[in-house]
Amino acid sequence: MKSKPKQKVKSIAKILDLIAKDYGFSQMDWDRNRRQKWERVKSDPFKSLIGTILSARNRDESTSQAAEALFSRYDNAEKLAAAPVKSIERLIRKSGFYKTKARYIKATSKMIVDKFGGKVPESMDELCSFPGVGKKVAGCVMVYSFGKPEIPVDTHVARVSRRIGITKEKNPDKIRLDLMKKSQKKHWIVVNELFVSFGKRTCKPIGPLHEQCPVRQYCDFYKNLRGKSKRR
Repeated sequence: MKSKPKQKVKSIAKILDLIAKDYGFSQMDWDRNRRQKWERVKSDPFKSLIGTILSARNRDESTSQAAEALFSRYDNAEKLAAAPVKSIERLIRKSGFYKTKARYIKATSKMIVDKFGGKVPESMDELCSFPGVGKKVAGCVMVYSFGKPEIPVDTHVARVSRRIGITKEKNPDKIRLDLMKKSQKKHWIVVNELFVSFGKRTCKPIGPLHEQCPVRQYCDFYKNLRGKSKRR
C-alpha cells in the first residue's frame, strides 16, 4: 500500500528532471539558491502581486503592456492606494476585465498600506485575503518573489498534469493538492516554472509536439493516442 505513492513521487521528480534537461542542462539542481541559470529574476513582491492580478484571463503581451503603463505612473502601494480608479482603468485598459481589476488593484494596495504596513505579506492565507487574489496568484508571489515552496496552477500546469496522468481533477485547487501530495516539498517551487514553459513550448493545447516531448514515456495522453492508432 505504501509503495504506490512513493513510486508516484519518484515519477514526478523524474518528469521535472527530464523537462529541465530538455532546456539544455545536464542535471536539475533543486537547491533554490543555485537555480539562477533558469529561474526567473526575483521580482518585487508588490509588482509581482499586481502584475499577476492583471494576468488573469489575459495574454502575456497585454499583461506586460498594462503593467508597464501602470507602474510608470504608480510604482508602489502608497501611490496606487491613493490613485483614482478611473486613472487605473485607463492605464490597464489593454488588460481584460480592466474595470474589475482596477477596483481590485486599488483595494489591494490600500490593504497593503493600512493592514500590512506597506509590505506584501508572504503567507498563502494573508495573500488570499486581497480582493481578486486566489491560490494561483498568491502562489506565484510566494514562489517568484519570496522563494517559498508552492505550486501555482494555471491552464498550462493543469493541462500538463492531466495529460501526463498526475491528476484527473479539473479544479485548479484540487490539482494543486494532488501535485503537492504526489511530489516532494523541495520540488514544489519548480513545478510552475517548468510546467508552464513546457506547456507553452511542447505540450501545447492544440498540436502538442509528441515526437519532441522528453517525457512521453510517462505520459498517459501519449500512450492512449498510440493505443488508438494501433487499433486502426
